[in-house]
Amino acid sequence: MQEKTYTRALGEGVRKRHFHRTEKDKVIDFVVQLEVKIEGAWKPVMRYDCSHDFAHIDRYNMLGEKEREQLYLTYAECLTQADEDININWEIYRENFLKGGYP
Repeated sequence: MQEKTYTRALGEGVRKRHFHRTEKDKVIDFVVQLEVKIEGAWKPVMRYDCSHDFAHIDRYNMLGEKEREQLYLTYAECLTQADEDININWEIYRENFLKGGYP
């Protein structure tokens, strides 16, 4: 089993946390989360993961409320989409979150 974990700064007070685990070159677990630092604390903005045994995305608002959307992708496909989506769209997601909406 192999694991990869890293945190990448995307801008001032914005980061992406990435974790995935593979077994025999197959993704068996993953989390990719966009976070914004507010008043010294990191708050989740959106998270792609496979908890609950299915690939999905959770979108958060400033109150910590979330919306969940199931993604009909393999774990590997979802992991790739998560990294690409957050890398490309993080500024829009941060802006919507800071305005009180869901990313």
